[in-house]
Amino acid sequence: MSVPLNNKTAERKKRAVSLDLARGAMLLLIALAHAPLYLYTSEPGIMQRAESISFFDQVVNLFGMFFIDNRARAMFAVLLGYGFVLSFESQISKGKRERDALKTIRRRSWYLILFGIMLAVFIGGQDILMAYGVAGLLVSWLLTREIKALIRTFTIITLIYCLFTPIIWGFNMQEIGSYGFAPEVSATDTYLSTTMLTLISFPIIPIMIHFMFPVLPSILVGMWIARYQFLTKPEQHLRTLYFITFIGLTVSLVGALPLSFLGSLWYPSFFIAGLISGLHMLTGIAGGLAYATIFGIIGARLKKPGRISHSLMALGKRSLTFYVWNEAMLVLFLSPVALDLGGHVSNGIAAMIAVGIWTLSVVLATLLEKNNLNGPLEMLLRRLVYKNK
Repeated sequence: MSVPLNNKTAERKKRAVSLDLARGAMLLLIALAHAPLYLYTSEPGIMQRAESISFFDQVVNLFGMFFIDNRARAMFAVLLGYGFVLSFESQISKGKRERDALKTIRRRSWYLILFGIMLAVFIGGQDILMAYGVAGLLVSWLLTREIKALIRTFTIITLIYCLFTPIIWGFNMQEIGSYGFAPEVSATDTYLSTTMLTLISFPIIPIMIHFMFPVLPSILVGMWIARYQFLTKPEQHLRTLYFITFIGLTVSLVGALPLSFLGSLWYPSFFIAGLISGLHMLTGIAGGLAYATIFGIIGARLKKPGRISHSLMALGKRSLTFYVWNEAMLVLFLSPVALDLGGHVSNGIAAMIAVGIWTLSVVLATLLEKNNLNGPLEMLLRRLVYKNK
């Protein structure tokens, strides 16, 4: 039975509202998560956060622990997994064979890896595109399988991460001998030295991300909710979306609570601190899923998107371009190889810089939308992936 044209239009609208709003907001969370990594003159705080100097820094750090760290990455992964399913189903609906559709997904994943290499080596940004490209190669086979195979794979992989992630981080923190990590950048860094170092070390980046962080479970859960169209047809799943959001946020906040006590109210051994950090990462899976479902609820409830919503959606439609742009801007403003503000500002100010960079992205994306222009990297990726089509 064919779907009336107006219903199709409505479905596309709902998809744009839910997914594009989520992607636009996700870029803010990622910018806030990555900004502290450039504060090389600050003493280490908890995990990747710099030590608080002022009350504002304390507020920023606590907010980051509860709502950003290990949650923004998980949200990105959930939306990536959702996108895999959408891309695959879109190709099948156009008459492609499953084998050819899978080849396209895998080709896209290889190009994500290439884009990630360019970002890490030549821009010097904090990259996760390589890790997500590798994930696409690892999980794409599930696109042709039944939902039971997806759930079974998710369960097995998540259990493995639950067993080993806290232990890995326990020994890691014990080896470091601190509750926090020293920044990877330093005052002596130059563009040439960092480029040459990353050129040698970039193959290890996606391996270490998948080894140290539970990325795959979030991607798989994104594929799972895509099978039920939770974000593309959210109005049909509101009760479930509310339930997932409540449970996910509860798990995420409870999982972040012990980490917030470290170094202030609680001084456990470094191994125990590592276990707590692992718990923070694992519960971030629930947080990332909850963030995605929140925008499903918004998409179902938002009848007429306003100016702000349209601007955020414009950013979300160009999330690849502006993810790379935001990382480049963080390097420009904070890195010692550029303007070097990271050597002179505190965590709170760095967060404000990240918000400013993201705000500029919203403005630029809105201008592109008004001129009916796609993001440059989206256009390039499409031409590369479909060059023989």
